[in-house]
Amino acid sequence: MGVIEQNRELSEDIGLYFTKQELVPAIVQDVETGDVLMLAYMNEESLQKTLETGYTWFYSRSRRQLWNKGETSGHVQRVVSITPDCDNDTFLVKVEQTGPACHTGNRTCFYKEDDILTRLYDTVADRRKNPQEGSYTCYLFEKGLDKILKKCGEECTEMVIAAKEYQKTADKDDKSDLENEICDLIYHTMVMMQESNIAIGDIYYILEQRSKKIGNKKEMKTVDRNS
Repeated sequence: MGVIEQNRELSEDIGLYFTKQELVPAIVQDVETGDVLMLAYMNEESLQKTLETGYTWFYSRSRRQLWNKGETSGHVQRVVSITPDCDNDTFLVKVEQTGPACHTGNRTCFYKEDDILTRLYDTVADRRKNPQEGSYTCYLFEKGLDKILKKCGEECTEMVIAAKEYQKTADKDDKSDLENEICDLIYHTMVMMQESNIAIGDIYYILEQRSKKIGNKKEMKTVDRNS
């Protein structure tokens, strides 16, 4: 069943929703997670194209033209349902999101509140874009990928050693060495991601998809010792 069939009442009287204003806010929500992904605006034409194609179309107030979400990035939104609010002047658009919804590479445009990893990633990205004298991050970008990968390897080894040492210690409450080595590895991984143009939103998306898998334990290979 297509989007028009699913939203028959909406499509039959589409002009009703634009009597008060030419542009109607559209709140886009991930149908699987319930996360609010973004806020955009629809005019009558973009709503019609959304219903016809089954993918979100919006109206850009700055460019003054229609735009198809994900047309260039591939991060499209397949529409599941469109529901107007009680006053018929706001839409709730539930979608199946491919990749990150935000142009920054984040899963959602509302990512800034508590996500320390995203803030770290954004700081690293800013250092790459706007180099600062004396910055260790800028030094790594200046040296290039080989240097960054070498540091990732070193930090990974140091984390493993710290984990082994922690298991030997009598004081199980002191995890500071191991915690700091984990943080060092995460930081250098972020630098590597930036150097390789890997968006953190794409990583979140993959992790989210993996978290939904059940029974995906890999079987160990067995050897026929009689052969």
